[in-house]
Amino acid sequence: MLLYHGSNLAVEKPKLIQQKRGLDFGTGFYLTSRKEQAMRFSEIVTGRRGCGIATVSVYEFDEKQTEGSLDILRFEQADKTWLSFVSDNRLKKYTGQIYDIVIGAVANDTVMPVIQAFLGGFISVEAAVVTLKTSKLFDQWCFKSEKALSLLRFAESHEVTNE
Repeated sequence: MLLYHGSNLAVEKPKLIQQKRGLDFGTGFYLTSRKEQAMRFSEIVTGRRGCGIATVSVYEFDEKQTEGSLDILRFEQADKTWLSFVSDNRLKKYTGQIYDIVIGAVANDTVMPVIQAFLGGFISVEAAVVTLKTSKLFDQWCFKSEKALSLLRFAESHEVTNE
């Protein structure tokens, strides 16, 4: 399968970089199976950093290589467990099991207000989950260990153009 990473530069050799802000699945190298999502994110990152060129890096990944060798957490939907995991990571309070790869929905711009309302105590977990089920959610893959990163094979990169 192909996975995509959006950034302000080509990333031939992915690295685990500690982030100052809390991310959905914690520290890791984030990818998606949706090229369009990576393109959009590359533009966001380039704007945020104020340098570089919006670029999508493409990787080949054989999920069969992970069987029995990696700890993988897969969220099939944005439910209470996903919401708790994302909330804890966003607040940098996650203290549970460490995984090699985490796969699940991305808390994008349409989802973040729901998560913020939940974290602020304005809505219950049940109300947040009901609202999340009506949202169109896209996937993200977070590679959280060197062992997991070693299974990614850089294929190519291309600049994002607004044509």
